[in-house]
Amino acid sequence: MIPNDSYELLDFGKGRKLERLGGVLLDRTSPPAETFTMTEPHSLWKQADGTFWRNDGLKGKWSWRCRLPEPWILKTNHFDLELKPTEVGHLGIFPEQSPNWEWIYAKTKDFLTCRPAFRVLNLFAYTGGSTLAAAAAMNDAGKTARDNDSFFTVHVDSAKNIVQWARNNAMISALENAPIRWIAEDALKFVQREIKRGRKYDAIILDPPTYGHGTKGEVWKMERHLPELLDGCARLIEDSPAFVLLTAHSPGMDARKLGKILEYHFPGKGTCETYSMSIKTQTGRILPSGEAARMIWGLS
Repeated sequence: MIPNDSYELLDFGKGRKLERLGGVLLDRTSPPAETFTMTEPHSLWKQADGTFWRNDGLKGKWSWRCRLPEPWILKTNHFDLELKPTEVGHLGIFPEQSPNWEWIYAKTKDFLTCRPAFRVLNLFAYTGGSTLAAAAAMNDAGKTARDNDSFFTVHVDSAKNIVQWARNNAMISALENAPIRWIAEDALKFVQREIKRGRKYDAIILDPPTYGHGTKGEVWKMERHLPELLDGCARLIEDSPAFVLLTAHSPGMDARKLGKILEYHFPGKGTCETYSMSIKTQTGRILPSGEAARMIWGLS
């Protein structure tokens, strides 16, 4: 999990959220907060060190009242992430994923105790939170780059600059020697090529966007391409399935539907769990932040 002194959601409403990340107070857009009302006084919001306003479309502009730390680091229980303001208002972290990182770390560590090999594939891997959660578990279990024939995490994202960002996060987390393979490639093409190569995995993590592009302009549409991708993923882990985690922020993709999708593509003896992701303020208010489903098989 992310410690409270690293991240805190203070308030949200009217399509915005007020949060403190790595000691910096930010006011930025948040579509899930559109239907909520702010509860904290305006005077608190005015204390924001940085504010992001979205223009037409996804892009927007930041305004700052302070000089950002260099580097700007957010610490989690198992690794660190460098934060950077982007033109779409993102910072390199989605805090709602924090419980998933803790789960990935715990399950990876559990499976390491009972398997002669353990291979994790992280697709649409962004700046590496889930990658580093699995890698940290391997590192803490004594697995290093010299063990990467049997124990490793593969990080796949279509944007080369984002993959480099993730690699830097591994370095600042002292995980540069952990068994991680870094791949800048379209997720679907990578899975198809791994099948042809005869490669196998034990666990797969997916956080697909609603819409996106691959390294060579390949168009990704979740409703059209997710079934084909999951069919491929099922082939990759059919010999030794451990767990699959699927998260989404797409309209119409609720947790129950994600669960049904996993049960269809990964039939058998796995147990499926579904849940909604969220972020909670210290006063107990809950900001919905996506949906999730995970399939787990026995520790054997």
